[in-house]
Amino acid sequence: MLSRRSLLAAFAVAWLPVRSAFAGDESFPAFVSDAQLVEYKFRRREVAYGTSEPPGTIVVDTDKRFLFFVLGDGRAIRYGVGVGRRGESWSGAAVVGRKAKWPTWTPTPDQLAHSRIYRKWIAGMPGGSGNPLGARALYLYKDNADTLYRIHGTEVPETIGHFVSSGCIRMINIDVIDLYDRADVGTHVVVLDRDVK
Repeated sequence: MLSRRSLLAAFAVAWLPVRSAFAGDESFPAFVSDAQLVEYKFRRREVAYGTSEPPGTIVVDTDKRFLFFVLGDGRAIRYGVGVGRRGESWSGAAVVGRKAKWPTWTPTPDQLAHSRIYRKWIAGMPGGSGNPLGARALYLYKDNADTLYRIHGTEVPETIGHFVSSGCIRMINIDVIDLYDRADVGTHVVVLDRDVK
């Protein structure tokens, strides 16, 4: 016999949002349903996009919070992204210097200086659930040096479309997996200055 309490508990569980796992060969879950938690205009889609950049280029419009992967012929794949808070964003040209699946996250010297919480991970946080870099990271280099900025995943899809990071470009995991598969090491990346129109 079901008690009133167990019936209510079962009803509540039935109404919890279900996160469906990414149907791929992943070491950790990357949820397809995360896209439903992103405002509609920031969901991935192919769009018309006029640019002088060649196909295969990544263009990040930090003001509009979009990342474009240029396809050519006036088309691009557009992804919604989370970008740096005012004063913590950056702009310019870089290249993808390396790529990693389920990357290790290591706090920057600035993060270590501002929060004791990060000291626990001074040697790096292994990739996986709970890691702030999510499912993939594309490491941005300039003049053969790591800029310390990344295009990376997140397990907090609600942050997409906002000014939330310390300068990195944040994507939902299923989108950064898609971009990772399209962009090679050496891919040219242009990050537009949000204060220059």
